[in-house]
Amino acid sequence: MQDRPTIDELLEAVAGYLRDDVMVNTTGRTNFHGRVAMNAVEMLRREISTIEDHYAREWDGLDHLLGVEPMPPHLAAMRESLLARNRSLSTRIREGDADSGDFRHQVVNHLRKVIHDKLVVSNPALAAEG
Repeated sequence: MQDRPTIDELLEAVAGYLRDDVMVNTTGRTNFHGRVAMNAVEMLRREISTIEDHYAREWDGLDHLLGVEPMPPHLAAMRESLLARNRSLSTRIREGDADSGDFRHQVVNHLRKVIHDKLVVSNPALAAEG
């Protein structure tokens, strides 16, 4: 692990270069690709800064819906386990378990929270509107 520069500082420098040097000095295709690259770097910064909290919140919501399971200690394992748990939830939804009643309300509330967290990363302006 490096002390300085941090991952966020490196990504901030790349985003700043793209925003302040590339985009202001280019037009057309290069400008467009500079904007896309800058947006991707900014998304990475937001994801890195929120991923642990978002995963923990999603895990907790799935615990309430599917039953408690121990959370894996590492991000890669957690990502895989979240995918598997979401497949289980999707199966229950397809089978009609969330068509009505209390479980439906719990699922809808869980999905709203998860989608909000995803918007915080991909499009913070939309997350602020919700």
